[in-house]
Amino acid sequence: TPERGSAYMSVKLVDAPGDYEHVYVDVEDIMIKVNDDSEDDSGWISINAINPGIYDLLELTGGINVLLADDYEIPSGTLNQIRLILGTDNSVVIDGQTYPLNTPSAQQSGLKIKVNQPVLPNISYTFLLDFDVDASVVLAPDTSNINLKPVINASVEAETGVIAGTIDNFDTLQSQVLIEATNGIETISTYANDLGEYVLVGLPSGTYTVTAYADSSLGFPDVIVTNVTVEVGQTTTLDPITFQ
Repeated sequence: TPERGSAYMSVKLVDAPGDYEHVYVDVEDIMIKVNDDSEDDSGWISINAINPGIYDLLELTGGINVLLADDYEIPSGTLNQIRLILGTDNSVVIDGQTYPLNTPSAQQSGLKIKVNQPVLPNISYTFLLDFDVDASVVLAPDTSNINLKPVINASVEAETGVIAGTIDNFDTLQSQVLIEATNGIETISTYANDLGEYVLVGLPSGTYTVTAYADSSLGFPDVIVTNVTVEVGQTTTLDPITFQ
C-alpha cells in the first residue's frame, strides 16, 4: 500500500522547575509550518489551541502538563516549525509580589521553535514544549523591569502505529470488505478502498489479530491473521489477503 494520508499532532506544554513562586504565561494559540522551511511569515497554519489561557508554569512539573492541541490533522511530510502565540497578560510572583512580565515586541507574532520533524502518514505524534523558566525570565537587578524571553525545547514522541495491506482478489468480490484489528482490549476497523487497499490507523503498540470479512452472501470464510506486531511510529504491512 503506498504511503499517503495525513498525520496527526497533539501539543502539550510542560516545564522544568524554576526559582520563582509563580510564572504565569498567556497562551493564545499554536501555529505550525509543514513542508515549508522558509523563514518568512508565510505558510503558517493555526492548529486551533483547544485550551488557550493563562498557565502557571511552575504547576506544570512532575509529569503534569496542559494539552494545547489534540490530534489535529496535518499534512504528512516534515513539520518544520511550531509557533507559540502568547498574549500580553504574563506575570511572575517573587517573594509574594506580582510583577508584570514584559514581552519583546518581536514576540507578539509568536515564538518560533524549529522542529524539522518527519511526520508520517496515519501516525499520531505528541509534541512536548518544555518551558525553561530560569532561562526565560530575565530580571533587572531591582526587579523594576522583568522580561519574558521564552526558551522552549521541543521534543516529540510518536504514539501509535499502523497496519496496512491489500485484498488480493478484491476485483472479483464486487463487494465491500471489512478489516478489523483487535488486541483484546481495543478494536479498530476500516473498509478496503476500490483498489482493495486498507489502512488501520491509531493503533497502540502490541500484538493484534486482523480479520477480513467479505459479504456473507458470497460464502467466503473470514480470513484471520494472528500475531500481527504493531510498533509505535511504524507501518506493519501484511501479506495480501485472498478470499477462497
